[in-house]
Amino acid sequence: MSNSGALMDGFVFLAGATISVGLLWLLRPMLQRHALAHPNARSSHSVPTPQGGGFAVIGATISVAGISALLDSGGFGHQSLWLVLAAAVLIAVVGAVDDVRSIAVLPRLFLQAAAVAIVMAALPGELRLAQPLPIWLERTLAGLALLWFVNLVNFMDGIDWMAVAEVVPLTTGLVLLGVMGALPRDAMVVALALGGAMIGFAPFNKPVARLFLGDVGSLSIGLLLGWLLIELAGRGHLAAALLLPLYYLADATVTLLRRFANGEPVMQAHRSHFYQQAMDHGFSVSQIVGRVFLLNMALIALATATLLTASCLWQAIAMIAGGVLVALLLYRFAAKA
Repeated sequence: MSNSGALMDGFVFLAGATISVGLLWLLRPMLQRHALAHPNARSSHSVPTPQGGGFAVIGATISVAGISALLDSGGFGHQSLWLVLAAAVLIAVVGAVDDVRSIAVLPRLFLQAAAVAIVMAALPGELRLAQPLPIWLERTLAGLALLWFVNLVNFMDGIDWMAVAEVVPLTTGLVLLGVMGALPRDAMVVALALGGAMIGFAPFNKPVARLFLGDVGSLSIGLLLGWLLIELAGRGHLAAALLLPLYYLADATVTLLRRFANGEPVMQAHRSHFYQQAMDHGFSVSQIVGRVFLLNMALIALATATLLTASCLWQAIAMIAGGVLVALLLYRFAAKA
């Protein structure tokens, strides 16, 4: 990467962080009055805490990515990026409404699916995830996977700093892989801006949190991360795209399947995720998110290594190693001390 490119990337990251912090300072008094999350039986907090910090995170991300596109030849040639950003705005609005006044499950899923459909329409025609499948079937399955990913990011945002411990390493990994040529420039800019915006949010969400992301943040962040991972997988790096979010994927998916097998309502809020079990077993919030952060750093290393060789054997070894590391942490969280 040239010095000018590195300087621009640093500016994008710092702009995301700075705008995020500024918006958070401006919005927090209003959120304190109108968007309090009150403790309940499933909560991990004990006092009413404002939610909606995602307004600032997604606002900063979209602003920085949009300005970067406009500065690049007036925004021409960035139609796909504009569609993705528009989808992020749509799903953020859905999340904001749900934060203030709960939306029924089916309308909420329908609106989320509309945002996902916009993202799928924005994907380049030549980007393929599974060549043997007809493209309509491939895109349908990818859209369903993205819809699930959006919701699992929301499910996993259940304790202070959990989203930070996931999103910051994940975006860091995406930027690193982008530098290695695995992602287009627009995707790298979004990853840089989102990573910076989450760093700006981190002090407000530090245990004990003064502010939560809310659905406005978790849903839109899930959509953008899912899009970035699809872009990565569609360029021949499926193993890396699975490794980077593997902890979130495993915790949320295994929890859902276990609840389904036990006949429990899968769409109802609960406290049975592995990280929530860890809290019940005496882990502190810092111990939980610290372990998740370190695991994610190991997953970044494995994902990066998959780009160094085209060997299918090495891809499989990296996936197995990542799976073992994730399984060990899930087991530790679920085991009683």
